Amino acid sequence: MSPSPDSVATFLQEPPQPVDLFRADAALRDELARRLPAAVLERATPALAQMGHLTAGPLWTLLRQAEQEEPSLLQYDPWGRRIDVIKTSPAWDGLQLISAAEGVVATGYDPSLGEHARLVQAALIHLFSASSAIYSCPLAMTDAAARVLIDLGPEDLRERLVPRLLSRDPETFITSGQWMTERTGGSDVGLSETIARPVDGSDQLYTLHGVKWFTSAATSEMALTLARIDDGSTPVLQGGRGLTMFLVEVERDAYGAPGGIQIRRLKDKLGTKALPTAELALDGVQARRLGPIGRGIPAISRMLNVTRYWNAASSSSAMAQAAFWARDFAMRRVAFGAPIAQHPAHQRVLLELEAVAAGAFALVAELASLMGRVEVGVATPEEHRRMRGLLPIAKLTTAKQAVAVTSEGLEAFGGAGYVEDTGLPRMLRDAQTLPIWEGTTNVLALDVLRAEAKEGALTAVVADLGLRVAALPTTVGAGTAQLRSLYNALTAKLAKLVEGDDRGQMEWEARRVSMTTGLLCQAILLGETAVAVGTDDARQRFATFVSAQLSGPLG
Repeated sequence: MSPSPDSVATFLQEPPQPVDLFRADAALRDELARRLPAAVLERATPALAQMGHLTAGPLWTLLRQAEQEEPSLLQYDPWGRRIDVIKTSPAWDGLQLISAAEGVVATGYDPSLGEHARLVQAALIHLFSASSAIYSCPLAMTDAAARVLIDLGPEDLRERLVPRLLSRDPETFITSGQWMTERTGGSDVGLSETIARPVDGSDQLYTLHGVKWFTSAATSEMALTLARIDDGSTPVLQGGRGLTMFLVEVERDAYGAPGGIQIRRLKDKLGTKALPTAELALDGVQARRLGPIGRGIPAISRMLNVTRYWNAASSSSAMAQAAFWARDFAMRRVAFGAPIAQHPAHQRVLLELEAVAAGAFALVAELASLMGRVEVGVATPEEHRRMRGLLPIAKLTTAKQAVAVTSEGLEAFGGAGYVEDTGLPRMLRDAQTLPIWEGTTNVLALDVLRAEAKEGALTAVVADLGLRVAALPTTVGAGTAQLRSLYNALTAKLAKLVEGDDRGQMEWEARRVSMTTGLLCQAILLGETAVAVGTDDARQRFATFVSAQLSGPLG
């Protein structure tokens, strides 16, 4: 009698297990230890440990369910009534409950944390985002909305909405969308076509009319958007100077239909499958004006400061998850007589993945520390300029790294990494959104030039790096000499561009200059952390990062 296939092929590979990312991520803990006062670190650690625990089980379960039960659009009820209701998975709702209860948004405004609130929040985002089915997207926009309302909102809206946007109570917590992208383009919002018409001559209340082509978090209770005022008596002003910011509170009727809004379709995207992203037709929805008329572009910059910071933290999160899941699998997968984690070639890959993720979080931590100081009013003018320069640099650098790291991480699983029902391909699909959302790499590189021209932001960043690279002791590793050489090359390049005074050449070089600045900053920060904590692991991360990211193909 012939043997059955399953009696011959008896091996079953043990799959990777969700990792407690707080316990696994020594680089995260080292970065916090060197930046936070002991009392703040002690206060923050239980919340971070709890989030780490959630990444090892409950969040993974909700992530898988939310991905499998994608949002759907019900446009008509059984009797033909237009309702436009988006149905989401119960798991998606569960992710909102966890994010509220764990204070992922609220922590950034916690007065008891003072100037360190943003850094503690950045650590929470780093742990949460990659395990959240990208629920971090609506949270980023919620945080941005809170910032705008605090800075620009009239008192009645601030008092009514900000406490809900920052609530830790799932029953009262609300999220905000961000309706900016139109068919005319994403980054060039100056081409926006949506118009706002005053209600009964009011200069505060308007109705909005137009199409928003790509709106994530389409189930949120409110949204911020841009439109051009058409009062019927003066010409509608075109270009960026004609845009004003508005706040929409989405009112839904007994059937769940949003008043004054048609949901034309849900977007079929490469990734972020659980996130409801819709194309909206604004058909008279009511809105409140925020900020001065015609000052929508400056107002949106306040939002972009927050959402770009979230994007960078989400990038470091994606890298950390890919790296530590790959290490877990490497301990379980045996090839050529030993777990693949024991083979030197794979050991190097794992160390490089973890070092790049560590460098990304170090840059996020630097940015968050500056943001925290700016927001509580203790930052120096130089720190203001550095934050302005680091925002686009951190976002573009970490986002490109996230795609590379998650791709390499996926490869570490072999063929299983390419099979959908393992849940692993999601990592790469979701990472690919990071260089696109909140400004593509080129758009951000040009923003670096804009920030330099307006306030010397890049000069402030580079000058600070010069002081810090000079202060790095050679005892931290051989990479210090390489960093000084790279710094000298960077400053020589910048001096040549300034001397040439050729805008076209500056734009030609902007992307490489910005990326090089970001990588150099990451390496210096890892070196500083290695000095501060004094461990072999921290020195190894520094050396590995310099070799992997700054030493060329033979590094």
